[in-house]
Amino acid sequence: MGSTILYDYWRSSASYRLRIALNLAGIDYTAVPVDLVKGEHKSREHLARNPQGFVPVLEIDGMRLTQSLAILDYLDETRSLGLLPADPGQRARARALAHSVAVDVHPVCNLQVAKHATALSGGAADMPKAWMQHFIHPGLQAFETLLKGFSQAPYCIGETPGLADICLMPQLYNARRWEADFSDLPRICAVEAACAANPAFTAAYPEQSG
Repeated sequence: MGSTILYDYWRSSASYRLRIALNLAGIDYTAVPVDLVKGEHKSREHLARNPQGFVPVLEIDGMRLTQSLAILDYLDETRSLGLLPADPGQRARARALAHSVAVDVHPVCNLQVAKHATALSGGAADMPKAWMQHFIHPGLQAFETLLKGFSQAPYCIGETPGLADICLMPQLYNARRWEADFSDLPRICAVEAACAANPAFTAAYPEQSG
């Protein structure tokens, strides 16, 4: 069905999620960088791929897919990654855990949003970091509390990486980038250590892709 192509930006959290999943699935892919800083995501060429002007975009199995969470579902369903439990109730709880960072924290901590907030503040120099810290740590605190409902062994909900781990790790990268300390959250720190020892995660690390 042709080669797999990932239109990617190294620091994009959503792209980071897909790099992890593609690695877990053992899918070889070609990464095509779309430089968000240079505005390449707003180019006519990229808007033809994704009218929203976002990354990632994944070309796979003869299709062009957008929206990282939808793509993760596709990879899970077609490559049997086991990212979510089979039981419907546990599946909903695990998905809610993942979405607590991917849907609630990530969008407001998108750099585009922070830049707009900075512009509205009159260009306050400390605005981006203050904005990020305001949302990241409380979001991670909630994630930590939600983790109490699962048995970590050693990943968020079991012995193998799942959707929550894939969504959490990019947010922890951003937390460190913006100095939003989470050392007071031991469950999250334990999950981070487990993921950091997994080659699929380490190969997807932004500095490996930049």
